[in-house]
Amino acid sequence: MRVIVLSAAVAALCLPGWAADDVNPADIIRRFAAKELEFQQARNNYTYRQSVKLEEVNGGGKWEEVDDIIFTPEGKRIEKVIYAPVISLRQISLSPEDVQDLRNVQPFVLTTPEIPDYDIQYLGKEKVDDIGCYTFSVKPKKMVTGKRYFEGQIWVDDQDLQIVKTYGKGVGLLKRNSDQAFPKFETYREQIDKKYWFPTYTRANDTLHFKSGENVPVRMTVKYQDYKKYEGRSTIKFGDVVEDGKTGTTPPTTPPTAPPTKKK
Repeated sequence: MRVIVLSAAVAALCLPGWAADDVNPADIIRRFAAKELEFQQARNNYTYRQSVKLEEVNGGGKWEEVDDIIFTPEGKRIEKVIYAPVISLRQISLSPEDVQDLRNVQPFVLTTPEIPDYDIQYLGKEKVDDIGCYTFSVKPKKMVTGKRYFEGQIWVDDQDLQIVKTYGKGVGLLKRNSDQAFPKFETYREQIDKKYWFPTYTRANDTLHFKSGENVPVRMTVKYQDYKKYEGRSTIKFGDVVEDGKTGTTPPTTPPTAPPTKKK
């Protein structure tokens, strides 16, 4: 995000660590990366609603948008805007990097082909909402211009071997003299269809520090709701496309500020 002289952040919370069993980190990484690849491919066959809300804590400006990720009758996956009021941000503005983070970094997936791009260190075992997890630190080994990366920690379910929580920020190479700041965020996943751990909630509550000396407190939530597997027989329709600033449906209500990680 760019200061107008963006992004958002969060405080991560986890229950105290518990005694670690003998584990083979390399084997765990190999196995959960394979599961993540399966998860990534499966999520591409689901429809869902994505709701984003970014607020300037002191400036009062905000950006909101609700999109349905659906399929056309021809089977093409598209994003359909349901709710998009006029952006009223005054202190910050969205950059292409912010959009990349929203799409790819905040719902972070670490698959087998991406493992060589990251330095992954095993930190031990912890519980997240009574779920036993392997915890790893993750950061890019080398960054390529134009690509965004995740840097932070991930929690991997010790039974399903899928990521259930991430805490960190989006990083990448920026243009020379670019004054951008990006938030730390926390993303929770829930088990959908008793099989895949899909992201359902991201939150951030941080102060963006810019080179110009500006410090901008921001708050952000991203919700992923109503996951439904696309069977290819009919189009799943949630609402009407936004036209001339009017919305076809009312955006969903805000969930609890600290939703538990749970299985469905």
